[in-house]
Amino acid sequence: MRNLNCQHVEVDEIWGFIGAKRRNPERAGAYGDVCTYIALDAETKLIPSFIVGKRDRYHTCAFKEDLAGRLSRQVQLSTDAMQAYPEAVEAGFGGKVDYGQIVKTYSVTQLTKEAATRYSPAEVVEVERKIIQGNPSVARITMSHVEKQNHTLRMHCRRLTRLTNAFSKKFENFEAAVSLNFAYYNFCRTHKTLRMTPAQAAGVESSQWTIEDLLRHCGE
Repeated sequence: MRNLNCQHVEVDEIWGFIGAKRRNPERAGAYGDVCTYIALDAETKLIPSFIVGKRDRYHTCAFKEDLAGRLSRQVQLSTDAMQAYPEAVEAGFGGKVDYGQIVKTYSVTQLTKEAATRYSPAEVVEVERKIIQGNPSVARITMSHVEKQNHTLRMHCRRLTRLTNAFSKKFENFEAAVSLNFAYYNFCRTHKTLRMTPAQAAGVESSQWTIEDLLRHCGE
């Protein structure tokens, strides 16, 4: 998907693991903790870009470059306060973006737990909207839509469901499962509030794909 006319894009990351969690590095062939970066258009609910990898500078920059390359206009971008984001946004968008961050302050007791052991959301005690670059509308600096998508992803992709034995054993299998999930979400699944698929709402497709259509395109 290229030349997308998105206006307000929200970005977040979702934690998972492949083979074993970080605390079990001795397991043969284990990739360990894995991060799926997700971009979502707030209006059409389309997911224009995602990437699977480590939660590090390299994958953050690769994700932002991929996202910027799919957009046809200057957008308002919202992210959390992850340290690598400002540099990655600058590298990917080259200053042509209205960028704001949601800065959340969490309960100290929850911050002592890692993502791998925290199965309920940490208590948020304060939220700040912060302008990082350009001229974003402060009222539109939000991540509520993409955070809802994270919940949807965990419910529909078993490899990301908490407290199960359905996790992937290989990176390629995890990436393929996430890719198939997003393809189905964008092209096959009718969004309740839109009454059409995100791809239709974004003008990428004129009709809703069937599962047969999805399988045919996957094989091309």
